[in-house]
Amino acid sequence: MGAVNLFPSCSFSISWTYHHKHKMISSCLMENEVSRAKVVARNSRENSSIGFHDGEDEKLCVVLKRRSVLLSGVSLLASSAAVAGFPSEGLAVVKQGLLAGRIPGLSEPDEQGWRTYRRPDEKSGGHGVGWSPIIPYSFSVPQDWEEVPVSIADLGGTEIDLRFGSAKEGRLFVIVAPVLRFADNLGDDAKIEQIGPPEKVINAFGPEVIGENVEGKVVSMSVAEHSGRKYYQFELEPPHVLITATAAGNRLYMFNVTGSGLQWKRHYKDLKRIADSFRVV
Repeated sequence: MGAVNLFPSCSFSISWTYHHKHKMISSCLMENEVSRAKVVARNSRENSSIGFHDGEDEKLCVVLKRRSVLLSGVSLLASSAAVAGFPSEGLAVVKQGLLAGRIPGLSEPDEQGWRTYRRPDEKSGGHGVGWSPIIPYSFSVPQDWEEVPVSIADLGGTEIDLRFGSAKEGRLFVIVAPVLRFADNLGDDAKIEQIGPPEKVINAFGPEVIGENVEGKVVSMSVAEHSGRKYYQFELEPPHVLITATAAGNRLYMFNVTGSGLQWKRHYKDLKRIADSFRVV
C-alpha cells in the first residue's frame, strides 16, 4: 500500500522554505556563539581573576556550541508546528498552574530596613484533596531575614506552609491547618471566634507548635482585630515563642515567631513586631 501524502505540495514548499530559513539563522547563531566563546576564553587567559583554569575555555566553547544547537532545534520545531497548523505561541507560552516550592514574595526594604512578605497567589499548597486555595497572608521582617526550606519531618509536618529565619535574631514558621480539626460545622468562611476562645485554641493547637503540652507555659493572651478579622495572640515560655492565630476560609492560621534565650533577650522588640504584623489578606 502506497504512502499517503499528508501535506499538499505547496505546504511542502512552504515547510522547506521555513526549514531552510531557520537553518541559516541557526548557522549564524552558532557562529556568533563560537565567536563569543573565543573572546571569553581569550579574556580569561588575560585576566585570571575571572576564575577559569587551563582547558576551561575549550569546555566553554563546547557548551556554547551545544546551546546553539538546542536553540536552533527549538526554532525549527516551532516553525514546523506553525506549518502544520499549530499556533506559533503554543510552544513558547506555557501557562503554569499553581507552582510548588519557594516563590519570592518579599518587598523591597522600607526606610527602616524592613520588608513585607506576601504569600504569592501562584504558590501551591492545597493541604489535602478538596481544599480551596490558601488565602494569602502577609507579615514584616527585618532585612536580613530570608525564607528557608520546609521539611515534612518538622513539627507540624505538611501543615507548615512557610519558614523564615535569621541567624542573628530568630526564626518563624506558618502553620495552615483545617478548621475541621476543631468542628465540622464551620463552613467555608470560618472565624476564629467560632472555633472558640483563646484558651481553647492554644490548648488544642499549642502542642503542635512547641512539641509539648502548653499548660503552665502561657505567659499572656490577647485579642486584636484588623479589617474585621480577629487575631488571638499568645506568648509562651519556655520555649520562647510568640503565636498569632486567626481563621480564614476553611483553615486556621498559626503564625509562630521564636528564638533562643539570647536572641529573645536581645531582639524581643523585633520578634514582637514581627508577630504583631501578621495578617490574612
